[in-house]
Amino acid sequence: MDFGRTVLDFGKGGRWYSPMNRILLCWLFCCFLNLPAPAATPPNVIFLLTDDQGYGDVSAHGNPILKTPNMDRLRAESVRFTNFQVSPTCAPTRSALLTGRHEFRNGVTHTILERERLTLEAVTLPGVLKSAGYATGIFGKWHLGDEPAYQPNRRGFDEVFIHGGGGIGQTFPGTCGDAPGNTYFDPAILHNGTFEKTKGYCTDVFFGRATRWIEQRKSSGPFFCWIATNAPHSPYHAKPEDRALYEGKGLGPETENFFGMLHNIDGNLGKLLTKLDEWGIARQTLVVMMNDNGGTAGVKVFNAGMRGAKVTPWIGGTRALSFWRWPGKFQPADCPALTAHVDVFRTLTTLAGAPLPAAAEAQVEGRDLTPLLENPAAPWPERTLVTHVGRWPKGAAPATAKYRNAAIRDSRYTLISIEGGTAPAWELYDIAADPGQQTNLAPTTPAEVQRLSTAYDAWWTSIQPGLVNESATPPAMNPFKEIYWKQFHLDPSAEDLRRMNPKN
Repeated sequence: MDFGRTVLDFGKGGRWYSPMNRILLCWLFCCFLNLPAPAATPPNVIFLLTDDQGYGDVSAHGNPILKTPNMDRLRAESVRFTNFQVSPTCAPTRSALLTGRHEFRNGVTHTILERERLTLEAVTLPGVLKSAGYATGIFGKWHLGDEPAYQPNRRGFDEVFIHGGGGIGQTFPGTCGDAPGNTYFDPAILHNGTFEKTKGYCTDVFFGRATRWIEQRKSSGPFFCWIATNAPHSPYHAKPEDRALYEGKGLGPETENFFGMLHNIDGNLGKLLTKLDEWGIARQTLVVMMNDNGGTAGVKVFNAGMRGAKVTPWIGGTRALSFWRWPGKFQPADCPALTAHVDVFRTLTTLAGAPLPAAAEAQVEGRDLTPLLENPAAPWPERTLVTHVGRWPKGAAPATAKYRNAAIRDSRYTLISIEGGTAPAWELYDIAADPGQQTNLAPTTPAEVQRLSTAYDAWWTSIQPGLVNESATPPAMNPFKEIYWKQFHLDPSAEDLRRMNPKN
């Protein structure tokens, strides 16, 4: 029998009604029903993380002076987490983002003095995405360890284009420091193990190199592009034309430069979004934008009604912008759920379809934000989040600072201790009724103080095994400077030696 003709003959004769045709059609229909659904195409991911920008440093958030049209556009096209919490300083937030757990569990209790190093035991987000077929690249700031074993090429990133330490030109004794003589203009950047002397302003350099890398890989599978600007971190040096936009407004030099640096980031963001449209990959690309901690030079102009800033556990030190844009997939809306940096790991691996190894499942304490990205009003169970500024003196027992600059919060209350040490000095604030944290309810609401303080004590006990960097021995020489000197056949100056090894 000619099965091809029998199946395809649907002409006037009505032969498709024949018993054989009906059997064949039913069989084909059943086979079709049993076919597995086509796998969703994993998105490209561009993750933009700014350094020391505050929640209030966006014009769409109400800033009366700063203008950020491209950030405003991204915000308007995104799911916006309006109660998104991060750590109060740089390296801790990066550690939590890349591991899905609190920074203290990663050994990160400071930004310098070997206490910025991300434990080598951690499973990293780029490592998991790489195992799922993603190309991975980092451009800008790493700040989780400058020694070779800690650098991003060992932590899951294929392409590495970074400065050293916590900022361009920064140097501290021990592990944390940038290439000698670096400034925000024409910096020497470590590219896959070799320094390149770049030309131009640092933010332009990082975005330019990231854009080139994306263009080279946009047609060869999904990519994860981590753009972490060192701007607008101090020292405040903007391009003259960017600073000029904010001169004559009574801001003072620091804030003029700070806003100018943000203007430059905003312009680079706009160029990148335009490129995604030109390349035809905007609808295949998730763009996430965040800042790493509370505000700095801009808070005196506008702090969105919050108390506190960077290096504090007040809401002004930990609330961050969090924009998630995936055109055609996520509908723009505000989401007020209590969310945090620890949620990014599980969310991105879920969206990428990347299975978590057992070690990652055991490690990750954050949640999957996908239900909220798909429906910002979706149910979201209550939770508590802990903030601790850390930064106790080198060599001091962590217990001496257990209750100093610490907070625990849920969706309504924040319990905070600023001046405590081995004993707490708890204050309680109802964030729903008092978002500016002005009225201390601790004397009149003892049950809530007890509930949250008990949870805090349990958390403190649980994180002790993670404090692996407290007695770390520093290297004899700053790692980035050592690489630089060897590459260019230079002898370190007496001043560099003194700063790298202050005991000499």
